[in-house]
Amino acid sequence: MLALAGVIAVFAVALGARFIIGRDAPQKESVVEREAPVIAPASPIKAPPKVAEAPPPPPPVREAEPAPAPVPAPPPQVTEAPAPVPVPAPPPPPAMTPKPVVAMLPPPVAPLEPPKVAPGSPLWKKNALPFRAPPGKPAIAIVIDDMGVDRKRSNRAVSLPAPLTLAWLPYAHELPAQARAARAAGHELMLHLPMEPSGSADPGPQALRVSLDKGEILRRTKAALDSFDGYVGVNNHMGSRFTADSAAMAPVLGEIARRGLLWLDSRTTAKSAGLTLAREFQMPFAGRDIFLDNEMTVSAVRGQLAKTEQVARKQGYAIAIGHPHDATIDALASWMPEVQKRGFVLVPVSAVVRAHHTGG
Repeated sequence: MLALAGVIAVFAVALGARFIIGRDAPQKESVVEREAPVIAPASPIKAPPKVAEAPPPPPPVREAEPAPAPVPAPPPQVTEAPAPVPVPAPPPPPAMTPKPVVAMLPPPVAPLEPPKVAPGSPLWKKNALPFRAPPGKPAIAIVIDDMGVDRKRSNRAVSLPAPLTLAWLPYAHELPAQARAARAAGHELMLHLPMEPSGSADPGPQALRVSLDKGEILRRTKAALDSFDGYVGVNNHMGSRFTADSAAMAPVLGEIARRGLLWLDSRTTAKSAGLTLAREFQMPFAGRDIFLDNEMTVSAVRGQLAKTEQVARKQGYAIAIGHPHDATIDALASWMPEVQKRGFVLVPVSAVVRAHHTGG
């Protein structure tokens, strides 16, 4: 059995070898024929390179397109963003401009004030209304006494054209506010100090009286002087008895001089010691020339204003005193524009004092 199996195996090997040898040639041919098709695809492989060559042209086109894109990019780099930054910068200059403008609003008044506000200047010069009278023209100062108590008529007086000199009673209600409003309207301010008259008229509370001792006179004087501020000096309300008493007047004028204020004597009596004491104290002073409204009618006041003009032409200036009566206010309202056309100049009291009675 084994021998037979070996023979069969040998036979099978030999037969298989022959079969393989017989198929070698055709296989090689078929392999060659199949290689040709393999080569054929090689030609399509060359086609792809050509296709790959076609794409290269597009990339340049795309590269050309990006190239324009960078071209717009530079404009942003040209700093159009900074350009807006300068745009905000202009606003600061405007912001700076208002400050100078605000600073320049005071200077219009400042040019007249430097000598007055200079260190060591007396208070009357610091508080004086800035004013320069044209040379060669007669000057008239109109003083309105008794201001502040009758609010309606006081306001009418304040509404008159400036400059007037308004003398305020120390016991008027809301005196500081009233005085500030008058100063803002362009008028000069004074304190109208109540003093004892010769008759029975009541000068008001805390008036100065000859029966008071020196200490009480000084206390009342200081209280009145402290009732408001911004005024150039003091004149007397009534006071025909008190101003005639040198001993009573001395501490009053002394305190007024000590504070650097001027004295305007209303001259309610020909015996007033006020001007004599003012000279002794070497303080600035002046005296009233005309009373406007002893008779309270428009025609009477106009007559007194005509006398004021005569005095001004004669001595170069005149000081007239009136009160906040309707007749006085009406007469002044029509007279003030006319008198300036006749060559007079209306001035505050401080301008007359500066030019004629500076004391010392």
